[in-house]
Amino acid sequence: MPSLIPHPTERKILLLAAVATYLVIVLGALLRVFAGETCLDWPLCSGTWVFPAASGAQLEYLHRAASLLAGLLLGWGFSSLRRGPRLARHAMGGALSLLAVEALLSGLLLVTGGTRPWEGMLHMGLALGILALILAALVAVWRGEVSWSRSAPFARLTLRTLGAAFLVYLSGSLVASTGAAAACPGWPLCNGLAWPQGGLAWLNTIHRALVLLAAGHVGLLFWQAWRTQRSQAAILVASTAAGVLFFAQALLGARGFPPSLVALHTTTAAAAWAALVLSAALALSSGRTAADEDAEIRIWRGRAARGTAAAFLQLTKPIVAVLLLVTTYAGMVIGAQAWPDWKTTFWTLLGGFLAAGGSGAVNQYIDRYDDHKMQRTRKRPIPSGRLAPAEGLAFGVGIALASFYVMVAFVNMLAALLSLAGIIYYVVLYSLLLKKATVQNIVIGGGAGALPPLVGWAAATGGLTFPSLLLFALVFMWTPPHFWALAIVRRKDYARAGVPMLPVVRGEQETRRQVFLFTLELVALTLLFPVFGLGKALYAVLAAVLGLWLLGAAYRLWKGNGNKTAWKMYRYSNMYLAFLLFALMADRLLF
Repeated sequence: MPSLIPHPTERKILLLAAVATYLVIVLGALLRVFAGETCLDWPLCSGTWVFPAASGAQLEYLHRAASLLAGLLLGWGFSSLRRGPRLARHAMGGALSLLAVEALLSGLLLVTGGTRPWEGMLHMGLALGILALILAALVAVWRGEVSWSRSAPFARLTLRTLGAAFLVYLSGSLVASTGAAAACPGWPLCNGLAWPQGGLAWLNTIHRALVLLAAGHVGLLFWQAWRTQRSQAAILVASTAAGVLFFAQALLGARGFPPSLVALHTTTAAAAWAALVLSAALALSSGRTAADEDAEIRIWRGRAARGTAAAFLQLTKPIVAVLLLVTTYAGMVIGAQAWPDWKTTFWTLLGGFLAAGGSGAVNQYIDRYDDHKMQRTRKRPIPSGRLAPAEGLAFGVGIALASFYVMVAFVNMLAALLSLAGIIYYVVLYSLLLKKATVQNIVIGGGAGALPPLVGWAAATGGLTFPSLLLFALVFMWTPPHFWALAIVRRKDYARAGVPMLPVVRGEQETRRQVFLFTLELVALTLLFPVFGLGKALYAVLAAVLGLWLLGAAYRLWKGNGNKTAWKMYRYSNMYLAFLLFALMADRLLF
């Protein structure tokens, strides 16, 4: 029977419905923790349609709005799947049925007044079930009319893991709504080696036991995915993300619950659930058998461990990562005007390496076909065949996610958000949208590489000031002349790959002129730093000397020809940035 795959519009509707349901789960959990019941009428909130002034009522208003939106999208998605895969129709019908039960439960709670802990747990279970069914429908639409089977060992493992995680989230909801979290201040045991005292302590202990059970399943799922699913990009990415997210939310739970971590703990738990559901749905619909999985284990077992580790390291673009870490550390020293303590330094640089490495790995997955055409990149792990494309993507997504939680747990939220912004900027804005779309790709995309100094500044100080933005501007303005010099040397590679770099589109001579003009603007910017409170006499002298040196290289590039002057400009620009940052650091430390 031919696959009946609906128009992409149906997939978009289901994706929007899943996102809206995810927001309902997150907002509902936050509402129970922070506000409780503040709007005791329905559909109005405190007798009005207007957005309320009280913060608790605002949260419930948003929760109701997200619930309404999710319901409308569910109905729209169900009606649009009249000719879609049968399983997708059944899943959306089930989701609508659960939504009706949840709406009825909400109405009963308003009539009886207030909520009881078990009712909040039931709400959570229904919401998780709705999200799971929507995601299953989305996978069914993507796969088409294929049979779903749990004959393969990995598919069965995903179902067991999903069940264990469901129990964790139900018990976690009960812990949050009863206040049982406060009954067990210790970790991982409740109160040291003593038996839990009281019902709430026992509830928390049972929840922790379920977390341990689910953690074992998630860890096994992660391990088996990397043994048996290396050729299945979607399954491997979903399983890897599920592993990272599940253990990240456990880490946040273990470190306590200030308001920011409560919100992130809930958001991460819901995301881990979604990733586990996707892993299960993709595995069940993949058509793979135990023989397929055994064959895949044999294929990859022959690879040398040392060579594989080197390939994964190469995926991170270590030279680029080190340069970004230099700018990150410089931001820490310049911002704090002192050497940062070793713990903050260690966790910031570790998180920064994971962020840069994850972005680089995902970028290599995106560029894998272009890399095969370019002499400079054809020996990278994916085009050379040392790693499967799925491995590169899953590895990149996994360590990029881990970088965010490392920053949150051990540095601070602002540094984590800036690091996450850099990942999104580089992967989405530059790699996916700009790189092959415009000759200004490097000019606009340079913002991704300019964020690490802000990450370092925020890590060391907890905030950002105007001088920190000057460091962003420095790296932003430095990137085009630095990269265009390399693009002159590699212009034939970029032409073969169809990447519209400046030398390919506007010619080599125009590129040389633009390098000089950008270098002139860059040097002028650095000389203005002392005017805005960044740098004093020592820095001003060194910036002038370094600027003249770089301008000389840029001028020779403009008036010369051949690759030799371009390569020198590329190397000199690297040294210029490092020396200028060292000058700023010395100036801030000494004066």
